[in-house]
Amino acid sequence: MVEDFFTKGWAVFPPEPVVEAWARHAAVHAKKAVQSPENRHLLQCEDTWFVGLDALPNDTVGRVAGGAPLSGAAVDFATAHCGGWPALHRAQLSVTYPGYPRPREGESDAGFHYRRDRDAAHVDGIIGVGTPKRRFVQEPHGFVLGVPLTQADPEAAPLVVWEGSHHIMKAALRQAMQGQGGGPLSEVDVTEVYQSARREIFATCPRVALPGPVGSVSLLHRMTLHGVAPWAKGAVAAPEGRMIAYFRPELAGGVAAWLTDP
Repeated sequence: MVEDFFTKGWAVFPPEPVVEAWARHAAVHAKKAVQSPENRHLLQCEDTWFVGLDALPNDTVGRVAGGAPLSGAAVDFATAHCGGWPALHRAQLSVTYPGYPRPREGESDAGFHYRRDRDAAHVDGIIGVGTPKRRFVQEPHGFVLGVPLTQADPEAAPLVVWEGSHHIMKAALRQAMQGQGGGPLSEVDVTEVYQSARREIFATCPRVALPGPVGSVSLLHRMTLHGVAPWAKGAVAAPEGRMIAYFRPELAGGVAAWLTDP
C-alpha cells in the first residue's frame, strides 16, 4: 500500500464500519450546515456546488456533535506516512448537484471552461492572489482526505485525480523555489511553473475517477493534481447530492516541509 500510494499519489480505502458510522453521523449535521441560511453564500455555480469551507462542525479529532473521532485505516496510514495526524480543522463540505458545473459568480469564460473541461484541476494550498491572479503556496497541507457522506452514482461529479502528477508537480515547485535566499517561500510566485506543470500532467498522466461509497475514504498526496468531474447526464445521487467531507490539515513545518518527502 505504501509504495503504491507514493507511486500513484492516491489511495482509496474500502468501506469500514467505523468510517461508515462516522460518515452517517456527520451527514446529519452536514445537511443542517448546508441548509443553514447563514451558509447560503456558499452555494455557488448557479446552485450546483456548495463550497462549504470549514462548514462541518467537527472538533480537532474529527468528532462531530458528540460522535466518535474520525478513525480507520486511512487515518492510520496518514499518521504513519503523510506527516502525521495533526489537530484537525473544520472540514470542507463539498456538495455537488445535478447540472454541475455552471459558471461561478465572477468567473471568467476561461475559468468556467477550465472548470468544465479540466475539472477545475488544482493542487490544494496553491492560492491565487490579485487580479490577474498570481499563484503562491500559502496553505501547505500534509494531505487531502475525503470521506463520502452520501451515496451517489460513479458518474455524479466524482473526485478525479491525475495519477503520478505529484512527481511532476513536486519537481517543478522545488526547482522554482531553489535559490530564493532568506525570503519566505510563501512569497515565491509559482504561477508560470504551476501552469507549465499542469500542462505536462494533462499530456502525460492518466485521469482517474475516484467515486466511493459511504464508509470509504480517498487519500491524496499533497501535490496530486485533482478536481471534480462534471455531473454526467442521467447520473443520480441521494437527494442531498454528492456530499464529501474533506480534511486538509496544514503542515507545522510550512512550505519547506511541504516541499520535502514524503
